[in-house]
Amino acid sequence: MQSRTLIALTAIAALACSAFSVQAQAPDWKKIRIGVEGAYPPFSEVGADGKLKGFEIELVQAYCAEMKAECTLVQQDFDGLIPALQARKVDAIFASVSITDERKKAIAFSNPYYNTPGRFVAKAGAKFDLSPAGLKGKKIGVQSATIHEAYAAAIFKQSEIVRYQTQDQVFLDLKSGRIDMTLADTPAADFGFLKKPEGKGFAFIGPDYDDVKYFGVGSGVGMRKADEATLAKKFNAAIAAAQANGTFKKLNDKYFDYDISIKKK
Repeated sequence: MQSRTLIALTAIAALACSAFSVQAQAPDWKKIRIGVEGAYPPFSEVGADGKLKGFEIELVQAYCAEMKAECTLVQQDFDGLIPALQARKVDAIFASVSITDERKKAIAFSNPYYNTPGRFVAKAGAKFDLSPAGLKGKKIGVQSATIHEAYAAAIFKQSEIVRYQTQDQVFLDLKSGRIDMTLADTPAADFGFLKKPEGKGFAFIGPDYDDVKYFGVGSGVGMRKADEATLAKKFNAAIAAAQANGTFKKLNDKYFDYDISIKKK
């Protein structure tokens, strides 16, 4: 779950929300523009044919079919998704955006549709003391504006946090030895790096990280607060339907060898 802290945008987003909340007429959502990243395999990426593909691409298309909506997917860098939402370039964000209290100050969310923990990835066999003091001076690579960046910056204050625009750039520098490790979403690291040839010689190290304060309660569809009453209702119904009719499980099993669905507590 790239899930993923856009803290600096909160004030701007709040102002934008206020400005747009006075829109007089609610749309019928027959047509929805959805912001996706396209650089976060296996959730979303651009194939050799130039087309978007991946778990979230297929899942959002299933949700759109359930909503009987004509959806247009708009590719956008992750750190530009909320600004694009507030500038009304898109109507929703579907990009492994974790639902956190900090982000809820800026935008509204649907119910969560998947949840996975974060983990460190480093050279296989590396013996790191993963305490804040143990990682003093170590270089930790993270994708900018993500929950992993927020957690690393808050907890590992004595480490050098190296920020990248995409997770693929993090993996490239990990492979080349320019950073010591990365903290990333488990499936993104597993299927986007470790199970690829370029991930040979690297492995997960340490425990799962899932502190709700930083990692949230799962990934949800992001939208403007002014649209929460109408658009979130549609997405929530689609999320529930896909879970009930087996669509989510079918896609889960296509892309992952473990269950990433939201677990009832």
